[in-house]
Amino acid sequence: MTAGTAQDSARLLAALAAAAEDRIVFDLTGIEERYEALRRELPGVDVRFAMKACPVDEVLACLAGKGAGVDGASPRELEQALRAGVPVGRTHYGNTVKSDRDIADAHRLGVRDFATDSLEDVAAIAAHAPGARVFCRLATSGEGALWGLSNKFGCSPEDAVRIMEAARERGLVPSGLSVHVGSQQMTADAWRSAVECLADVLAVLRRRGIVLSHVNLGGGLPALGYLDRFGTPLDPPLDKIFAVIREGMRHLRKAHGQDLQFVLEPGRHLVADHGAIRTHVARLAKRRGPDGERQYWLYLACGKFNGLYELDALQYRLVFPTHPEAALVPAVVAGPTCDSDDAYPQEHGLVHVPKDLASGDPVWVLSSGAYAISYTTQGFNGFDPLPYAFTREERS
Repeated sequence: MTAGTAQDSARLLAALAAAAEDRIVFDLTGIEERYEALRRELPGVDVRFAMKACPVDEVLACLAGKGAGVDGASPRELEQALRAGVPVGRTHYGNTVKSDRDIADAHRLGVRDFATDSLEDVAAIAAHAPGARVFCRLATSGEGALWGLSNKFGCSPEDAVRIMEAARERGLVPSGLSVHVGSQQMTADAWRSAVECLADVLAVLRRRGIVLSHVNLGGGLPALGYLDRFGTPLDPPLDKIFAVIREGMRHLRKAHGQDLQFVLEPGRHLVADHGAIRTHVARLAKRRGPDGERQYWLYLACGKFNGLYELDALQYRLVFPTHPEAALVPAVVAGPTCDSDDAYPQEHGLVHVPKDLASGDPVWVLSSGAYAISYTTQGFNGFDPLPYAFTREERS
């Protein structure tokens, strides 16, 4: 954990203890401190918060106040960022999938930087956002990440050259290249490989007379407080990741000019560990499974469709504040809906929970600040989305 984690946890735990009803609580001070720590590790890098991780006005405003911009994936996201106080010059349209109308709407908002990964998209940007700056997203393998993001987005190095040449021919400004090494990336080698690919494409473009102004290293920086599917702390090598990124930046600047600028799009890294859910027990039940053995199931009032969407890939840390020293039993954890996917997969490790849990007992879900809001459905099966609240350290 980074410096300040104990203090961050104390703020969140106090806010959870004070909550009488289910909600997600965000620690704005903790988010600001994580942003400041990131800037110390990677000085000079422009941060564009991937707002899909936490599209909450107060979070956007606190990060904008620290100097962060926004990576938006739709005109609606970009509109929200602007309303929250993010300067339009610190926004970009980072989604390579967008309709003609989306492009035109973003351009009317004043957005001038657009991601792309196809010739068709370049033609649409030229038609509906004339003169805009474009940055081309290169495909990565996604290896080492919990979510690889390797199939839908990005293009080959050869196609990137064609795309940037087409952008120049259509009156756009070929301004940069981008990568995304996968969400919750657990290896430093992913960024090392990405830098090697970026260096090759930058060199080819330079020979073609296209000198780019920036490199966008995308998202993927991990949160620190997750457990793997079997309950073991993930423990990402964050110091090594930062060291590899810094070395990659030095290498690219040495080869392609000291004026080369760098952008980063962190999402979960900034918010996951500084958000936590107060939910409650619906029921602790013992049921006979397919193998004939009885097994405990802990049904929470919050599940995949109202806050815990990512439970198929990881375990969240659970705290049972009213049962600090109770006897424990292994249980499958599940949400409240009538969907069988609303549970930890059976092949994952069981979670040890207090044996005497009763319906209504509070449960705290830690490190759940990323995607809890944005993945929430609007009342699936009649279970409401989580409201949210904030805690902040008062400073004189």
